[in-house]
Amino acid sequence: MEAPFVNPQEDTAAEAIEAIGDELDVFDDWMERYQYIIEMGRKLPPFPPEWCNDAHRVPGCQSQVWLEEKEEDGRLYFAGLSDAAIVCGLVALLLRVYSGRTREEIQATDPGFLRDLGLVQALSTNRGNGVEAMARAIRTAAAVSA
Repeated sequence: MEAPFVNPQEDTAAEAIEAIGDELDVFDDWMERYQYIIEMGRKLPPFPPEWCNDAHRVPGCQSQVWLEEKEEDGRLYFAGLSDAAIVCGLVALLLRVYSGRTREEIQATDPGFLRDLGLVQALSTNRGNGVEAMARAIRTAAAVSA
């Protein structure tokens, strides 16, 4: 899959969640984790400016967040962007887990991992709600039949 869509780094969503958890555990405090998450966002493939519109906007996010999906060979690939650095990193984190997976795997991957990793609790209420809204948008896209 070519840019702007994210290719999976790990073979499964579960492996991606485990890898993210291991990477976050390296840091001693949340400020360091935030910086790591922001760096993840900076590495996202370029998102086409023409997709930064209401048709691609994720509702329920304090910051502006845009997502696009594409199905290829039975897998859904996602592209995403936010106008806020930390949220862009959260987009990257979610796409690492969900992009390049089958609809079934996306549906089977509960976004509860965001709480398990401590991400939702470490964010402001609005940001926590926003990241959960992004996960819902991805899972909703997977629930819609092709």
